Amino acid sequence: MSDNSFGRLFRVTTWGESHGPAIGCVVDGCPPRLKLSEEDIQPWLDRRRPGQSRFTTQRREPDTVRILSGVFEGMTTGTPISLMIENTDQRSKDYGDIARRYRPGHADIAYDMKYGHRDYRGGGRSSARETAMRVAAGAVARVVLRQLFGEELSIRAALVSIGDKSINRTHWDWSETERNPLWCPDPAIVEEWQSLLDGVRKAGSSIGAVVEVVAENVPAGLGAPLYGKLDGDLASALMGINGVKGVEIGDGFAVSRLRGEENADPIRPGPVFEANHAGGILGGISTGQPVVARFAIKPTSSILTPVPSITSAGDAVDVMTKGRHDPCIGIRAVPVAEAMMACVLADHALRHRGQCG
Repeated sequence: MSDNSFGRLFRVTTWGESHGPAIGCVVDGCPPRLKLSEEDIQPWLDRRRPGQSRFTTQRREPDTVRILSGVFEGMTTGTPISLMIENTDQRSKDYGDIARRYRPGHADIAYDMKYGHRDYRGGGRSSARETAMRVAAGAVARVVLRQLFGEELSIRAALVSIGDKSINRTHWDWSETERNPLWCPDPAIVEEWQSLLDGVRKAGSSIGAVVEVVAENVPAGLGAPLYGKLDGDLASALMGINGVKGVEIGDGFAVSRLRGEENADPIRPGPVFEANHAGGILGGISTGQPVVARFAIKPTSSILTPVPSITSAGDAVDVMTKGRHDPCIGIRAVPVAEAMMACVLADHALRHRGQCG
């Protein structure tokens, strides 16, 4: 059984570990004759790359991508596209202390329970290092979407809360996300967030966050009822990001507090929707409105604050994790969210084309 792949027609398989020699992915199902080079992928990886501010891990990885297959003379061939990034800044010695200790809140104990063996260096396969390859695959998906729908379709994400500090949505400015290291669309709260993160980092702790991802100018008709729902696949893709513990589509859990007339998205001739509580998806199918999703990211499990746990032998122990860790993994999850949205939309676009022409 392989659970390292996602997507049906646009299918992505990732491989590698945090402290192995390299990480990589194979993108299968990409249509032929699309222009593709490393230069189309690298800018998206640079947005996720670690060590770009004091608010993320200081691991120094250039994340330089290489295309190993599936592209010839600058064009996709229709065969599997293999991408690889070498790991160049591993410090496996940082993890010697937890080789036989389980980090609370981390996947350590679950991996041992399932496999009876685990790579403790940075979490191995469970490390968020793997998400670099999702971003690379997302860059390929954007090329597919651009070919199918043109430049109008846009995918953007932002950090909308850290801890209990949320943005003021009346201040939302997409351009602001490119001007601060926190991907924050509200310039009024950036300084407050930075002070909060500085305090969390100095305390040897971590904090959770919420990321919102929006795809605009998505054509109507993507997705299918019941077992091929666009929102179902999107929720699965976002939940698969490391540290995600909850996903919302549109208004999400807030709809439970509404009445039917409040939740309905009125439709006028055109058709024109006067609201978007549904997040651009009805009955599992896109409506042409912006596709909106949010997800909650838990606090980083690797912290310097001692937490009670056990060893692999069952002995009681306090665990604190040395090394270079993000005080808020939600920050670098922003480009990952965009990539997963791109992959899901590309997959459904190809599925829709296959069925409906």
